[in-house]
Amino acid sequence: MLVIGLTGGIGSGKTAASDHFEKLGITVVDADVASRTVVEPGKPALQKIAEHFGPDMILEDGGLNRAMMRTRVFATEEDRLWLESLLHPLIAEEIIGGLQNSQSPYSILVSPLLLETSQATLAARILVIDVPVDLQVERTMTRDNNSEEQVRAIVAAQSDRQQRLEKADDVIVNDRDLIHLHQEVEKLHQNYLKLAEIS
Repeated sequence: MLVIGLTGGIGSGKTAASDHFEKLGITVVDADVASRTVVEPGKPALQKIAEHFGPDMILEDGGLNRAMMRTRVFATEEDRLWLESLLHPLIAEEIIGGLQNSQSPYSILVSPLLLETSQATLAARILVIDVPVDLQVERTMTRDNNSEEQVRAIVAAQSDRQQRLEKADDVIVNDRDLIHLHQEVEKLHQNYLKLAEIS
């Protein structure tokens, strides 16, 4: 099974690109969705989080208090490392299961942290959705209603744009409209279908 790892910085258009691959009949496995799935109410990981951090980590509806969790894990490295050691293997399991169940000629693994984690080892090729930083900031401010300062801090915390591009097998420069993005996805789709036949 040919797996294409799709990544890019915040506001680059990863979701718009992966949605179009999905419209073309390709299975998309999203690492962000997997990371939410493993801490759903009733899942063992959520129970372990409550035992470790205290019952106030669980909201009244039984879900994880994400805002409080973010505050805690950004405050101390020890807490962050504990959480990562619990969740990363579960997320990997969820991703691998999704890829194994794929019925399409190839699959897309979407992950903002593809190149920062072992998830990259699951992909035969890396596709980077790239945008100039100013456009990235502008789009994210509009989408998330965040200040420029907040967005630039997020961009700075993510993998460096140049490093991402150096690791890419394929790049879509998403600095135009949605029609252009879809055309670029469709070109790569044809290429990936050919590669899937060989692999």
